[in-house]
This record gives sequence, structure tokens and C-alpha cells, in this order.
Amino acid sequence: MITIHHIGLIHSPYKTTKDIPIQSRFDESVEAYIELDKKYVEGLKDLDGFSHAYILFHFHKTDQEHLQGSPFLEDNVHGIFAIRSPHRPNHIGLSIVHINRIKENKLFFTGVDMLDGTPVIDIKPYVKQFDCRENAVSGWLEKHFKDDNSPDKTTIT
Repeated sequence: MITIHHIGLIHSPYKTTKDIPIQSRFDESVEAYIELDKKYVEGLKDLDGFSHAYILFHFHKTDQEHLQGSPFLEDNVHGIFAIRSPHRPNHIGLSIVHINRIKENKLFFTGVDMLDGTPVIDIKPYVKQFDCRENAVSGWLEKHFKDDNSPDKTTIT
């Protein structure tokens, strides 16, 4: 058995899932913040020197679990581990966000794709020297991003 406790909550302007962009990079103008439990504040030391961070969070508004599903970009069915649906076995989400500032126990960021009140499991720094992979391939998604075109946010949500 694994027990994971949340370390804080996300305060986001998004109150319903229909308002959220499908990935954090599709609307980088909206700001939110993580309010960290005070006992974890010391863990924020030196994070302000990084431009981005990974946020691991719990999809707390779903109790559904599917092993296959249709993602937003198409109607084809894919395995749950080939899509980013919240209806996963452990309901764990992952987003890369831009760190704007840190003040006391609050980490302010843009690139929000989480609901207000989302429990945060962990925060990790994005390290370009470790995390950027050359020649990465994005499986079934490749056809949606041909010629460096990104789907328009209005066609995604």
C-alpha cells in the first residue's frame, strides 16, 4: 500500500473542467498559485532560480477509471497510458508551469490547467539539461502538430 499526502492546494480561476485548457501550454496568460502547507515552506528554497517546474497533482474531481479513452484532439480510442486523461488508475496529473514568483508559502505560476482546489502531490524543478529530449516522438499526436502547427485553443476545448 502506498500513502501519499498532498502538500498544498492550487488556487486557480478555473471552477469547472470545461474552462480549462487541455494542456498548460495552450493558455500561458492565466495565473494561479499553489498554497503550500506551512510545514513544507523550507522546501521552496532556491526554486525561484528556476523558470519552470513540474507540478504533480491529484485529479480529485473524478472517481472514474478507464484503461482506454478518446482524447480531446480526436475520436480514436487509445490506451490510458498513451493519453493524458484524468480517469487514470491513480488519478495523478502532471503539468509543466512557468514560475512567476514565490512569496512565503505561495508559488505563483502561469500555464494553469488545473481546477481550483486541486491537491498538489509534489513540485519538481524543470531542468532543461535533464528534461529536454532531442528527437522525441509523440506517437499518435504527431499528426496533429505537423509543420510545427499547434491546434488552436478554440478547437481543443
